[in-house]
Amino acid sequence: VQLQASGGGLVQAGGSLRLSCTASATSGRTFSSYDMGWFRQAPGKEREFVGGIMWSGGSTGYADSVKGRFTISRDNAKNTVYLQMNSLKPEDTAVYYCAAKFKSAVVAWDPLSYNYWGQGTEVTVSS
Repeated sequence: VQLQASGGGLVQAGGSLRLSCTASATSGRTFSSYDMGWFRQAPGKEREFVGGIMWSGGSTGYADSVKGRFTISRDNAKNTVYLQMNSLKPEDTAVYYCAAKFKSAVVAWDPLSYNYWGQGTEVTVSS
């Protein structure tokens, strides 16, 4: 599975961005066979879970640091998952990665659970 993330950029604190991640070459499976996740990695820090969405879009989960500000959605017909980020803060500055894992019964927060990763898109929030 190849994942292409886009939509990053520079934004002022309090602003919004929407990231997209489109899957191709889905290894003979449909996009709806995969749960999707968003992670981020700030300079000098470990990669951390931001949020995830199950294969059907019926269940989502978020890190406490973004809950209420970020929303994940997916369009299986377009092989795309989105991360809507509102009320951005300087501490949200990071490279954001999307990831895919074979579908399961719960949203996975552990990056080791994910099978495929995109290349990342950079988000910078200025104060």
